[in-house]
Amino acid sequence: MYKHTFLILTLMLSLFSCKKVTKDPNEKLNVVTTTSMITDMVKNIGGNVIELQGLMGNGVDPHLYKASEGDVTKLVNADVIFYNGLHLEGKLEEVFEKMRHQNIKTIAISDVIDKSTLISSEYFASSYDPHIWFDINNWKLAIQFTTEKLKEIDPKNAETYEKNSKAYLAKLSTLQQDILQKITSLAPEKRILVTAHDAFNYFGKAYQFNVVGLQGLSTATEAGVQDVQKLAAFIIEKNVKAIFVESSVPKRTIEALQAAVKSKGHEVTIGGTLYSDALGNPDTVEGTYVGMFTYNVKTIIDALQ
Repeated sequence: MYKHTFLILTLMLSLFSCKKVTKDPNEKLNVVTTTSMITDMVKNIGGNVIELQGLMGNGVDPHLYKASEGDVTKLVNADVIFYNGLHLEGKLEEVFEKMRHQNIKTIAISDVIDKSTLISSEYFASSYDPHIWFDINNWKLAIQFTTEKLKEIDPKNAETYEKNSKAYLAKLSTLQQDILQKITSLAPEKRILVTAHDAFNYFGKAYQFNVVGLQGLSTATEAGVQDVQKLAAFIIEKNVKAIFVESSVPKRTIEALQAAVKSKGHEVTIGGTLYSDALGNPDTVEGTYVGMFTYNVKTIIDALQ
């Protein structure tokens, strides 16, 4: 499937490079984004002055995502593509590389983050944990970076991008205050977050949580029996009250962990479903970055309190 898609991309790029494209100056900027978090961010900055298409919807795992033929068409016709980088979209890296060689503008929003502040990871070719959006300060930097790129590419709408960006940054500042207030109500010794995979390390670093993921940083790796047993022992030792399912990861891994704890004569509840690598349904509060973050924190605090 992936090789087939890559061949289609190569053919379309060759056709694209052979024709001279003249864009109507009144036409909206055609922006393509990868993850739902980035789509939401660009929507807030661009508003109605851009044409925005997101590749990955709610519940989609970017670690395993493969471009469809329809996605290839969107990518080839884009004026600019914003993606996370740091090998979050691992199976699209070759696609983006091919597009860069054809002078199609592809921008990794993680490029703005100082490498010294990133969390090291042996699971990714980049050597860093790509889940940068779980530190709101990182996301603020990404917003400012994306705003500047949009202003450079589409200067006629620079004022709109700047205005929208400032309004969105103000929302995130309010979010930070609300989140901190909620988290301080949870005793430090209860701040142990056990999930399907290590998507929440930046969250843990920002709010002093001990974060443990069953599958490691990438869902491309599978949890073995020893991993489950080791984590079950940890949960019992630390008297962890609840563990969490993730919306973009099959819940069977966490259910197996719960069963392993029970087999040792202890109980741990499933505290709810967290949104990790994707936002919720677009028609829900969790379908926005602000709503997702608020929902996650409430779910965590309520279960561990």
